[in-house]
Amino acid sequence: MPCYEFACRECGGFERIHLMAEVPAESACPTCGQPARRRIGGGTLLHGDSPAMRLLDTTARTAAEPPVVTAPPSGSRPRVTRNPLHRKLPRP
Repeated sequence: MPCYEFACRECGGFERIHLMAEVPAESACPTCGQPARRRIGGGTLLHGDSPAMRLLDTTARTAAEPPVVTAPPSGSRPRVTRNPLHRKLPRP
């Protein structure tokens, strides 16, 4: 769920969590209760500890840090391709 920043004229900035469809332009300051305007920014997504979030984090991490494989999995036989275009691919 996104976390949005608000700026109070008296107390400074604070953050609030809102649904994307229900983000108000103003929110009451938790310190003084005065209306505070939402700051322009990208917002922050809070990470949960759910299996879906762990899967998304792992998938995103593999884009920049692919796992290093030193050998084929045990018990698997090599795959042979008959596609002539695969002959142009680099060999290890």
